[in-house]
Amino acid sequence: MVRRFIRFVLCLIGVVVIGGAGFYFVTAPSALPESHWANLGAPDLKNGEQVFWTGGCVSCHAAPGSEGDAKLTLAGGLALKTPFGTFHTPNISPDEKAGIGSWTLAEFGNAMKRGVGPGGQHLYPAFPYASYTRMTDKDINDLFGYIKTLPKSPNVAPPHELPFPYNIRLALGGWKLLYLNDAQHVALANPDDKLKRGQYLVEGPGHCGECHTPRDALGGLENDMWLAGAPNPDGPGRIPDITPGSKDVSSWSEGDIANYLETGFTPDFDTVGGSMAEVQRNLAHLPKSDLEAIAAYLKAVPKR
Repeated sequence: MVRRFIRFVLCLIGVVVIGGAGFYFVTAPSALPESHWANLGAPDLKNGEQVFWTGGCVSCHAAPGSEGDAKLTLAGGLALKTPFGTFHTPNISPDEKAGIGSWTLAEFGNAMKRGVGPGGQHLYPAFPYASYTRMTDKDINDLFGYIKTLPKSPNVAPPHELPFPYNIRLALGGWKLLYLNDAQHVALANPDDKLKRGQYLVEGPGHCGECHTPRDALGGLENDMWLAGAPNPDGPGRIPDITPGSKDVSSWSEGDIANYLETGFTPDFDTVGGSMAEVQRNLAHLPKSDLEAIAAYLKAVPKR
C-alpha cells in the first residue's frame, strides 16, 4: 500500500512537471530572429514621424503634464489604472540607460510586434502590441529611427503596481495564445487601396480598437463588437461606438469624419473632448489622404 502511494505521488509529480514544462514551452516569449530585421536599410524619418503621430506615442509616453515641444521627450511615468492594476508607462526616449537608446532594431521590433522585451520577457498588453503586430517592418524601422532623433530623458518610471496573479508575466504567454495574432479584425468586400490603407491605420498603428472595442474578462478584445464602444478606461462614461450603426456618428459622411480628425470639429460645430482630444491632435499631423482613408474604413466596417 505504501509503495503504491509513493508511486502515485511520484507519478503525480511527474505529470505536474511535464505539464508545467509543456505549458512553458508553448507560452514562452517568442521573438522574431535578428535576421528578420536585417537589410531593412536606413529609416525614412519623414515616414517615421507620420507613424509616430499615428500611434499616438506622446499620449502615453510623454511626461504627465508636459505641453508643446516638451511632449516629444518621451520620459514616461504616466499611470494607467486598469482592472488588473496600475501600469506606469516606460521611458522610451533615446537615453541609453533610462530609455531605449541602447536597444537594437530587433529588440524594438519584437517589443512592437511580439510583446517581448529586450531581456526576453513578456510585456504587458497595456502596451498595445496586439494592434502593433499588424504593422509593417518598414514602418517599425522608420518609427525607431525617428524616435532616436528625439530628446533624451534620464527619468526612470516606477514599477507596475499589480496584484497576484497579474504580476506573473509567464501567464501572459497564455493571453498571447488567445489574443495575439496579425489577422484583420474585419473582412472588407473588394477593398480598394484607400480602404486597405484605412484598415491598416485603424487596426494597426492607430490601435483605435484598443479603446473603442469592449473587452472580455481576460482583457482581450471582443472582436464581434469591433469598434462598437466600450467603458471609458480613464473614468466614468463610455468610449463611443464609431461603426456605421452608431447613434452618434451614423449620419456623418466620410468628409465629416476626416474633417473631425483634422480640425477637432464635429459636423454640428461641437469640439472634440475627453481623451479623444489628445488622439485628434496627434492624427491632425497626418496627411489628408490618410485621414480620408481612415474615414472610408470607418464607414465600411460592419454595423454592430
